[in-house]
Amino acid sequence: MDIATRVYNHKWKIDPIVRSLIDTDFYKLLMCQSVFRNKPDTQVAFSLINRSDQVPLARLIDEGELREQLDHIRSLSLTRGESTWLRGNTFYGKRQMFRSDFMEWFEGLRLPPYHLERRGDQYELTFEGNWPEVMMWEIPALAVLMELRGRAVLNDMRRFELQVLYARAMTRVWEKIERLRAAGGPPIADFGTRRRHSFLWQDWCVRAMVEGLGSSFTGTSNCLIAKNRDLEAIGTNAHELPMVYAALAETDAELAQAPYKVLEDWHEEHEGNLRIILPDTFGSKGFLDNAPDWLAGWTGMRIDSGDPVKGGEMAIDWWTSRGEDPRGKRIIFSDGLDVEKIVDLHAHFKGRVKVSFGWGTLLTNDFRGLVPNDALAPFSLVCKAISANGRPTVKLSDNPEKAMGPEDEIARYKRIFGVGEQERIKVEV
Repeated sequence: MDIATRVYNHKWKIDPIVRSLIDTDFYKLLMCQSVFRNKPDTQVAFSLINRSDQVPLARLIDEGELREQLDHIRSLSLTRGESTWLRGNTFYGKRQMFRSDFMEWFEGLRLPPYHLERRGDQYELTFEGNWPEVMMWEIPALAVLMELRGRAVLNDMRRFELQVLYARAMTRVWEKIERLRAAGGPPIADFGTRRRHSFLWQDWCVRAMVEGLGSSFTGTSNCLIAKNRDLEAIGTNAHELPMVYAALAETDAELAQAPYKVLEDWHEEHEGNLRIILPDTFGSKGFLDNAPDWLAGWTGMRIDSGDPVKGGEMAIDWWTSRGEDPRGKRIIFSDGLDVEKIVDLHAHFKGRVKVSFGWGTLLTNDFRGLVPNDALAPFSLVCKAISANGRPTVKLSDNPEKAMGPEDEIARYKRIFGVGEQERIKVEV
């Protein structure tokens, strides 16, 4: 595939930014099934949040083109082949991961309306409605905005400029793969869908990882690429679940138990490598200090904010204190990873715990320094649940730079979850 030529002709209808409802992360489908079962009528609002306000999306991206891409997504539905893959494939060693009632609903799904409005140099993009429907907007909305921003930068480049650009970017990816291979090939999955440079580029990066890392490459979070390339679909759950469950809590006592209620519901549906704890939504230390004993029997933990070494050590100490052997557990690192951090973490924890990595933006969107003014550098764009049944959601994180929610609610959550002073760490994409 000649990516440069495809980009040069990117206005072809052959290249819509999102081409399938399963051009999304696997954890979204797992969470959607859980929500469909447990909270189907909850009314949730999602909103785009540009943490990098120096990137003026509304000046770079034409509103009409953005609407065209979003409207195209609303026209999508599952194909017969996609439905067959979801119904019949084996995921995490389990056949028929997705229940028939959920699949019947998903097969009839069309994404609900969106609200788009320009606010200065940024776009206000929101989605409101039933939780199972609205949550499916998050990943494709981010992918559209990231790729349209990239197209705006590349639009005036000519064919040979594009060929050189992509040759340099490909060389960068391959040099990273060689560095990982030299370090013993730590287990790595692609987590780069939401902030990728483009679908074509993510697919190329995944194929490069397959060839370069072999069995050390464990799969991709992108369901469509996993299907097309016969790879493992990778993913468990995310902060969205405890954020919404917490917003629905009626009392402070219910709020304190909300993160564990999420995992009780998850425990009923999943086993093995899908039982991965994500402890940092309201602060990892408080979560682990108050966690019920049965959670110590889960397979592993994902570290997604704060100092990753401190987070990994905290997980090992917690398992040890609960009578579990950390060497039989798995830690998944997924926050702001690039090669050097992956190699260092792999060496630090080797032999003490099973370690794997979810490599995101700096796998699928590392064009830093390759164009003038660094105009293709990745930036921090998220789409988060901001309310549930009219109540605001909150995220505290282990890094206060990632906190979100009204100030009074953040203060309340910190009190209830026992969160004190936290180290501020620059948010890496």
